[in-house]
Amino acid sequence: MSEESDLEKTEPASQRRIDKAREDGDVPRSRELATFTVLIAATLGFWISGDAMVEQLKHMLTKGLSFERAQIMDPSQLGIGIAQQLIDLLLAFAPLAGLLMLAALFSPMLIGGWLFSAKALGPNFGKMNPMTGLGNMLSIRALVELLKAIGKTLLVSFVAWAVVTSQFDAIFALIAQSPAVSSVRQGHLLLICFTALVGALAIIALIDAPYQMLHYAKKLMMTREDIRQESKESNGNPEIKAKIRAQQRAMARRRMMADVPTADVVVTNPTHYAVALKYPENANHAPLVIAKGMNEVAAKIRELALEHKIVLMEAPPLARALYSHAELGEEIPAPLYAAVAQVLAYVFQLRAWRTHGGPAPQLPEQISVPPGMDTLETINDDSGNAIKPGVLS
Repeated sequence: MSEESDLEKTEPASQRRIDKAREDGDVPRSRELATFTVLIAATLGFWISGDAMVEQLKHMLTKGLSFERAQIMDPSQLGIGIAQQLIDLLLAFAPLAGLLMLAALFSPMLIGGWLFSAKALGPNFGKMNPMTGLGNMLSIRALVELLKAIGKTLLVSFVAWAVVTSQFDAIFALIAQSPAVSSVRQGHLLLICFTALVGALAIIALIDAPYQMLHYAKKLMMTREDIRQESKESNGNPEIKAKIRAQQRAMARRRMMADVPTADVVVTNPTHYAVALKYPENANHAPLVIAKGMNEVAAKIRELALEHKIVLMEAPPLARALYSHAELGEEIPAPLYAAVAQVLAYVFQLRAWRTHGGPAPQLPEQISVPPGMDTLETINDDSGNAIKPGVLS
């Protein structure tokens, strides 16, 4: 059951899948909405500038049927007159053509937005497969398109019949009117019928647009397996990323261990924590943390310190504080300056004693860390933070 559910398209499309579909030229589109947008623009254009267009056409017709003597005698003048007629015709229809062009450019913004995809222009030989075409003809989408076409035909036919029957008296009255009056009245009747038909198409567009958006969302739905695969492609395979992180940690640990022999002292817990400190000669900054670790890593640091005769000093609160608050490769925190200064002072005195002899240096009586720096103290709310350190080597 779990495998079956993982293969069912139950999840909405991710943004990456939607973006990929747009790159392929696949966006929701409603032809009915685009058709309605253009037709409603044409209707508005006719209502606003129809009278002016008719007057301009009447003027052009009158001028075109009249000839001057110069045009008859000079054929070039006739050509100039025809060219002027064509220019006047273009100027008469320019406002309506511009409005229709704006409507055609605006309609894609209603659903899907503007899109130019080179992939959509490329050949798709899969569409030439007759089996694919037969499957599309017998699909649910084809049935919906058929029902939509039938519904559109019936609705437009009904609206046209209703408008014509409601205007019977006005239509028969045209017989008794003069040609000039009847032509104007006829134009208005045709415009009313056209407006009613466009209004019927508005109903179809309002139904088709949501359907196209729902169909598009359903088509892009994903299975849970698709989501997991996409996550692997986007963020990388978790197993591979875990191996890479493990390798990076191992490399960082090896680099850290290579710096342990250069340390001045290793402060220990004594078993759970180990922090290696270095204070270069003539340095103008605080001591650096060059290595730190817990448990197995701490044991390895102590082993390297013993091998290279680095001083090991037991100071559990200080070791825990350094491990928690000091970053690898950076200076120790300012609140721990005093405690680390005590440790380094003893280490340098011990070196001088081993080299030149004389009285042996005394271990610090106590090494204090500021309240709140010791993680064990914070967890257990232990009020004591002073210890008596012990030197292991």
